[in-house]
Amino acid sequence: MINESVVERILSAAELDRGDVVVEVGPGMGILTKELAGRTARVIAVELDIKLVNMLNKKLVSLPNVEIVHADILKITPEELLKGKIGTPVSSGQAYKVVANLPYYITSPILWHFLRAKLKPSLMVIMVQKEVGEAIAAMPGKMTQLSIGVQLCSKPTIITYALAKDFRPPPKVDSVVLRLDVYSEPPIEVSDVQGFFDMVHCGFSSRRKQLRNSLAHSLAISPDQVSRLLEGIGIDATRRAETLSLEEWRKLWEAFAPLRT
Repeated sequence: MINESVVERILSAAELDRGDVVVEVGPGMGILTKELAGRTARVIAVELDIKLVNMLNKKLVSLPNVEIVHADILKITPEELLKGKIGTPVSSGQAYKVVANLPYYITSPILWHFLRAKLKPSLMVIMVQKEVGEAIAAMPGKMTQLSIGVQLCSKPTIITYALAKDFRPPPKVDSVVLRLDVYSEPPIEVSDVQGFFDMVHCGFSSRRKQLRNSLAHSLAISPDQVSRLLEGIGIDATRRAETLSLEEWRKLWEAFAPLRT
């Protein structure tokens, strides 16, 4: 990232203060890492590439509140990260933020890693591929399984866009900065999260089809039975999965749950 204004928008969106603990995934050359270190109590930068780890340890050696962790972020828990070399052992209520330019090829796994962790961040400010970021923040009409999953755990807001020319070397795609305000409790009441996501998956199994047909195919029941159940919860059977809100997915899950037991 060579566009300083985009870096500043990331830092501003994170609402950092001197007491914050920040986890950064994929610090790269350490440009954002250095800025984070100057504004927070502690930065834990997780990098898989050993060459970059060695470079960062040398480059940032003068910053005592920065810890470079050589690890696969998907194989280390937030609790393990926060225990680290700096500071005291983590408590169950330890607050932290995630600020990162995420590796695009594993964006979704990293999101789930933090949003479904036992110890969740209070806030995530992340740069992701433009199309992915817009999908995450989508409203009913353009919803996807990804947007439903993220919005069950957090409130996404698009902060700014970053063009390919804002990077050196420039990637093949443009990017977007997202702020995710992580919920302590989901905005809808779901007692069986996995069952809820299984239901969403069924709804999206034939995305171009009407709910009546995609659910009938996925659940192996008749379209007429699906229509009756949808009518009972006030959802038009001819609608498509991408048009449903979180609350409508909750109603749908509750109505169809007995069929999946």
